[in-house]
Amino acid sequence: MFISVNPFSGAQLGRYPLDTPQAVEHKLQQAAQAQKAWGQTALPQRCALLVQVAQVLRANQARYAEMISLEMGKPLLEAEAEIEKSAWTCEFYAQAAPGYLADMPVASNAADSRVVFDPLGVVLAVMPWNYPFWQFIRFAAPALAAGNAALLKHANNVPQCALALAEVFEQAGAPQGLVATLMVEASSVAGILADPRVAAVTLTGSTAVGKLVAAQAGSLMKKQVLELGGSDPFIVLADADVEAAAAAAVKARFSNTGQSCISAKRFIVEASVADRFVAAFCAGASQLQLGNPLDRSTTMGPLARLNLRDDLHSQVQRSVQAGARIALGGHPIDGPGFFYAPTILDHVTPDMAVGMEETFGPAAAVIRVASAEAAIEVANATEFGLGAALWTSDMARAQQLARRIEAGAVFINGLVASDARLPFGGIKQSGYGRELGEFGIREFTNIKTVWAGPAR
Repeated sequence: MFISVNPFSGAQLGRYPLDTPQAVEHKLQQAAQAQKAWGQTALPQRCALLVQVAQVLRANQARYAEMISLEMGKPLLEAEAEIEKSAWTCEFYAQAAPGYLADMPVASNAADSRVVFDPLGVVLAVMPWNYPFWQFIRFAAPALAAGNAALLKHANNVPQCALALAEVFEQAGAPQGLVATLMVEASSVAGILADPRVAAVTLTGSTAVGKLVAAQAGSLMKKQVLELGGSDPFIVLADADVEAAAAAAVKARFSNTGQSCISAKRFIVEASVADRFVAAFCAGASQLQLGNPLDRSTTMGPLARLNLRDDLHSQVQRSVQAGARIALGGHPIDGPGFFYAPTILDHVTPDMAVGMEETFGPAAAVIRVASAEAAIEVANATEFGLGAALWTSDMARAQQLARRIEAGAVFINGLVASDARLPFGGIKQSGYGRELGEFGIREFTNIKTVWAGPAR
């Protein structure tokens, strides 16, 4: 039984039964059958489904956004933006997929040689709770356009969102079984992945869970895309627009209550401007309005679960004990809801908990460095490599430094963000493979060479 709990009030929202083994078998069989036909369906028809999905999302935006806010605590304005981003991504792939999936002729000794992109089959998607609609849509839109079927195993604490996603595709007119939600525990993933009808897996989650799924998929020789943890650096050089960087830092760290793999976590600042940056950063963060996520004046909600708040507070306390200074916050907030005060720790060193571990909540670590060279060294001194931000007015140097930052994406003078037009993913312990963009749509295809000599 999955129990949906409101992290703002602690009230139980609903109880949802798990799928029986017979129900799982039925969904697997339906998905396999639907995919065979879907893979042979003309691409314009597959793209037309995505247009319909976008329309369903927009038509139900208010209901789905409220569902997100109630179930995982995201402020309503951010939840509405998540639904809109999901709809726009479907429309983007409806337009871009024909170009991304077009045959690629290759010159080869006068033969007709080309590369074609065939679907892999049924893909299992193991998804997290922090962006309950977007995380699935950013996989499903390109995967379905490419001719695959999608089975969703969502996080246990967002069962309403999980069921609603299946509803979206049903209302959009997707073939029966092509997209289905599996209401199963995490312990069932290995068995489902081992099923011969499942061709591949995509997972967004922790590095620890990613390693387990990678080992299971690897032993089965099945394709996998893993988007895992992050400890993203936000580098502010001495020649940056410090006030603009600080304003962006508030959004980069505290949006979605800091519960994002690509939230900036380590703010690496040249010492000569560090005092200005910290003062402006604290001033901006202190203006955040904590409260009921359904209140449109709320700009930061609770954490999604109590254990997340406890883990974050432990990281803060351990860092303070090691010498970090609390510039803002640093404590849980009493009362109902899993709230934690917006927190900024200054004079952090890379060996402290908030300097080396992934912090999944509203706590920022400011690390002061002597130079740009030192900033790059500290930025790369992590097991993670998802995203990074670099703030400077010297664009020529910025391009050079960006090539040296070990990350899947570097944003210069801007917030790290996922965008359907750009490939998204990490290196090192942040995973491998790419979602989104031209590269993402091809991850779950058989990139096949077709060589044809002259007829004889």
